Amino acid sequence: MKSLHFSASPFVFLVIFSLSSAIVLAHANEKFVHCFSSLHPQDSSSVIHTPNISSYLSVLDSTIRNFRFATPTTPKPLVIVTPSTVSHIQSTIHCSKKHGLEIRTRSGGHDFEGSSFVSQVPFLLIDMVNLRSIDINVENKVAWVQSGAILGELYYKLVEEANTLTFPAGLCPTVGIGGYMSGGGYGLLFRKYGLATDNVIDAQLVDAKGRLLDRKSMGEDVFWAIRGGGGGSFGIVVAWKIQLVPLPKIVTLYTVNRILEQNATQVVHQWQSIAHKLPIEFYSGITFAPIKIDGGKKTVVASFHASFLGTTDELLPIMQESFPELGLTREDCTEMSWLQSILYMGLLPNETLNILVDRTHQNPLLSPSFKSKSDYVTEPMPEGAFEGVWERLLEEEADAATISLIAYGGIMDQIPSTATPYPHRGGILYKMVYSVGWAAEDNARSEWYVNWTRRLYSYMAPFVSKSPRRAYINYRDVDIGMNDENGKTSYEEASVWGIKYFMGNFDKLAQVKTMIDPENFFRHEQSIPTLPPSNMEL
Repeated sequence: MKSLHFSASPFVFLVIFSLSSAIVLAHANEKFVHCFSSLHPQDSSSVIHTPNISSYLSVLDSTIRNFRFATPTTPKPLVIVTPSTVSHIQSTIHCSKKHGLEIRTRSGGHDFEGSSFVSQVPFLLIDMVNLRSIDINVENKVAWVQSGAILGELYYKLVEEANTLTFPAGLCPTVGIGGYMSGGGYGLLFRKYGLATDNVIDAQLVDAKGRLLDRKSMGEDVFWAIRGGGGGSFGIVVAWKIQLVPLPKIVTLYTVNRILEQNATQVVHQWQSIAHKLPIEFYSGITFAPIKIDGGKKTVVASFHASFLGTTDELLPIMQESFPELGLTREDCTEMSWLQSILYMGLLPNETLNILVDRTHQNPLLSPSFKSKSDYVTEPMPEGAFEGVWERLLEEEADAATISLIAYGGIMDQIPSTATPYPHRGGILYKMVYSVGWAAEDNARSEWYVNWTRRLYSYMAPFVSKSPRRAYINYRDVDIGMNDENGKTSYEEASVWGIKYFMGNFDKLAQVKTMIDPENFFRHEQSIPTLPPSNMEL
């Protein structure tokens, strides 16, 4: 009798492998939950969210700001933890390390590549939503702000308790403090007061050992690194102590639109050499976008906009002398309060300040799904180079695309590039941000849109900073390089992207990383790498 031989198909092996992987992950999930629950038996039901309970998806989806990372195939966390105390964070780190799970930490969900809540390896998510207290000391002009707070909540609380003070932060009210601070953070006041993290004077950090450290106990090198070195590398910053600045008494805004047929190219070319030299009271920018004019013809509009800390009477003579080509008139200008200017520039309704604390509000400056890239410009682009930009903005994929130019100069020219990890200061004329958006329902064609940004980015190479070509960490872009999933990325390999974000500061960041987290527990697609022992200098 012949023996029977069976050969299993690759499909069968795949099914078996997938089932075994699922069992292993479920086991790790259960082990983590058991570990955490043993340390916090009274809290675990409100702090731990697993896929089999109703709160899991509502918490996960609550602050996904880019629906490119909200598809059925997007990897999801095994567990979500919503800590309400520091001890919850410490226990999460302990139990994660014990059972071999990676951590992602989310404050506002605005990471442009979803790195704060997505991973290709098994992970759990710490969502900081319940750690968002704001304590203001008006007399000393300081405040402690927890990382789970959003910018709008900070602005709102300052109006309530300290209406003579504010903080130099950004326009989008739903941006989380934790992520914003970790990358530097710029806003309407950055040419006068510097970046947000230039105004941080203390912090509370939970490191990989579970220690709660302040500025003194973490040391100046770690304190330097967390203020602009990117989130998710050195530990979890629970709170930031910030220096408040005087509230501007009055702000004058203007927006002047020019289409290509109205000499826009020539005026944009002139702006490049003027905007960075304007007084520090100016925040000046341009936004390019495709539009349709009479008869359905497609063209590009350049929207010149500015925020000026002063009155129209003070603004007009400056503009008439320094930038007459714009043709600014009194009718173009609107005076308002500082907080109204935040709402206006952020395209937000200004009937009530409650919009500032609405965490569900979708940022009108961004499409539901989007891809962005950044550049820094150190020499004016030739006038003819803009023709290639216009051509790309008129392509089909770019119907919901924008290109933003943000003028630098002011105090940014005076702060050393090594003051914090954010190095893009002196010598920068302006920053550029390329964004393309699409409806969430069109995510199946996301690569079609993303490739448009890549072609534009390639076209811009001759006209932007070089050696390295710089980028802004808070506009994360994994196209410029990313770490291996296994956590074994070397300093040299990570330098491909790290030098672009941090330039010469990348080396010190790697040294600090090696000192505070030598086992590389806190890691993600663009986290700072550790160094071999022989490379340590600190």
